[in-house]
Amino acid sequence: MSEEMVTGYINMLFKICLVILGNECDAQDAVQDTFYRYLCSEPEFLDKDHEKAWLIRVAVNISKDMRRFQKRHPKVYLEQIEDYHTSSEEKEILEELLQLPYKLKIVIYLHYIEGYQVKEIACMLHISQAAVKKRLQRGREQLKLLCEGKE
Repeated sequence: MSEEMVTGYINMLFKICLVILGNECDAQDAVQDTFYRYLCSEPEFLDKDHEKAWLIRVAVNISKDMRRFQKRHPKVYLEQIEDYHTSSEEKEILEELLQLPYKLKIVIYLHYIEGYQVKEIACMLHISQAAVKKRLQRGREQLKLLCEGKE
């Protein structure tokens, strides 16, 4: 891949991804993934039009996949937490919970907020009960450190 190839297509691909995703950061990610796939697959093209069509198709597919993922896995931005709390204490707890690594925060959330038992969480996440217990322990420890760090 040459630098002139990237500069020749990057703006067009970004605009296509931006229209589909409606978010500048996600569009940048989609374009980056498109060029990454180009590098990994090293496709051979008949001409420049074939190359352009391949890049557009890949960018569109990546963007559609990202939209599908976003619909199935909605995320809450830290700025939106205020909409989901009733007291300042709850806000602080949610902010600290969001700072934990995924593996820890998901078990903490499922156990303490949703009320699932260890066995149920193990089934949902396809991990052992011992792993759930260990993640709960580590999550509590990290939350404690976060709480102490704010004081």
